Amino acid sequence: MSRPASAPEGPLAHAGSPAPDADLDGSLAAVTAATERFVAALATLDDADVAGPTLIPPWTRGHVVTHVARAADSYRRLLAGAAEGREVPQYPSMEFRAEQIEAGARRPVAALIDDVTDASDAFVATMQELPDHAWDAQVRMRPGELRGPAALPWIRVREIEVHHVDLALGYGFADIPSATARWILDDILFEFARRDPLPPLRLAASDTDLQRELGPPAPWVRGTQAELLAWLSGRSSGEGLTRDDGSGPAPYWI
Repeated sequence: MSRPASAPEGPLAHAGSPAPDADLDGSLAAVTAATERFVAALATLDDADVAGPTLIPPWTRGHVVTHVARAADSYRRLLAGAAEGREVPQYPSMEFRAEQIEAGARRPVAALIDDVTDASDAFVATMQELPDHAWDAQVRMRPGELRGPAALPWIRVREIEVHHVDLALGYGFADIPSATARWILDDILFEFARRDPLPPLRLAASDTDLQRELGPPAPWVRGTQAELLAWLSGRSSGEGLTRDDGSGPAPYWI
C-alpha cells in the first residue's frame, strides 16, 4: 500500500510496545485474522444456539454477532466523515444502535456469518481506499475521545476479540494473541485515563513483562495478562488476581 499508517496511539506515555505491526498492512491483517477466528467459532453453532447466553447478558449470541457487524459499519461512517473533512457521529443515536442490534439478533447462523464477514471486509476495503488527506483527520468515537484513522483497525480487533470471548464458546482471553491482548489492555487504560478522578491502578502480569500504573498510588494487582484483561474488560470479578495489600481487586467496568 502506498500509505503506511502511523503506529496505533498508545494510551499512556509509559505503555510498552504499541500494537504488533504498526503498518496498515499489518493492522488490517490482524483484523482479518481476528474475523476469521470469530467466524470459525460461529460455524460450530446451529440456529438454536443463536439464542444462547453470553458473558454480557441480556444479549444473546445473535445480539453480540449483530453488534460486531454493525460496529464495522460505524467505523466506516467515521472514515467517510474523515474523507469528507467533517465530523460525523459513530452512530446517529444510541436508539438507532440498539434498534439495529435487536433487529438482527434472531437471524439464522448463516445470515449472521455472512453479515459479520461482509461488514468486516467492507471496513478493510474502506481503510485501504482512504484518501491521503483523511489520514490527518481525527474521528470521534462513541465514548467521546478523538482518534486518528490509523487506530481504527486495532480498535476493530479489540471489538472482535473481546466479543469472541463473550460468545462463551470456549475462546478465552488467554487465546487472544499476546501482543494483541497487551494492546487491548492498554486501550482500556486509555479510556480509564479520561476519567475524573483517575482510577488508582497498578498492574503487573506474572507471565509477561507488562507493568502499568494509572492514577494515585495503589497496591499492585498481579495475575496473568489474560486474567488482568478479563478483569479490566468487566468479564471477571478478579478471579486469579492478587493484590499486595491482601484485599481482593474491585471490578472495573468499561
